[in-house]
Amino acid sequence: MTTYGELATRTAVVTGAASGMGAATARLLAGSGARVALLARRRAVLDDLVAELGATTLAVPADLTDTGSVEAAVDTVHERFGPVDLVVNAAGVMLPNPMTEGREDEWQRMIDTNLAGPLRVIHGFGDDLRAAAAEGRPADLVNISSVAAHLAMPEYAVYNATKAAVTHLSASLRQEFGAVRVTNLEPGLTRTELGAHIDNAAHASQLAQTFDAFPSLEPEDVADLIAYLVTRPAHVNLRQGILIPTRQPS
Repeated sequence: MTTYGELATRTAVVTGAASGMGAATARLLAGSGARVALLARRRAVLDDLVAELGATTLAVPADLTDTGSVEAAVDTVHERFGPVDLVVNAAGVMLPNPMTEGREDEWQRMIDTNLAGPLRVIHGFGDDLRAAAAEGRPADLVNISSVAAHLAMPEYAVYNATKAAVTHLSASLRQEFGAVRVTNLEPGLTRTELGAHIDNAAHASQLAQTFDAFPSLEPEDVADLIAYLVTRPAHVNLRQGILIPTRQPS
């Protein structure tokens, strides 16, 4: 695994750290010497990851859909690590169903996790990022959106809308946060747990067939790009990145 020695001075927060892109990013950052706070709901999985990665990592169980839980997580990170200078919003959920089904439970879960969750995290650690940037140090906010932000996919309307919102949020925050580097990443087909939450059999089967059709990205591919972009010189901001499998048609 490629490592990035420049990360040894950084203190990071990674959401969705229990699996997929979040876990891969946490592994790469920690393996490169950064201190990393791992935020996710599953305490046991986080504890296993900390046991694997060592004392420079911290398990912080948190439910991003709950403001109080995120505020408690922010306090825990500050108590153990102090201010942070790198935030990666990797948590997300994808629940496709026809709009006619009226699945308000799924709509709310996607809005709370995919959009309001990053907002809560950004609010909690935003002062840290701005302070680091004001001191002339690298300060990075990386939001993981999706190519779904630009695609019209039947029965994925709410998921697509939340990802489009993250993409526009990132562009707006780049203007608002000044010297903080804000990056929006839009991965294509990536092998994660995202499909495991789908309760629509037709869409679950369709997704499985898509994975069979061509090689997908791996979470480590996304993590490697994140590590690369946050180790560029402080005056360089890769503000938008779309990464897809070479054979993905769109």
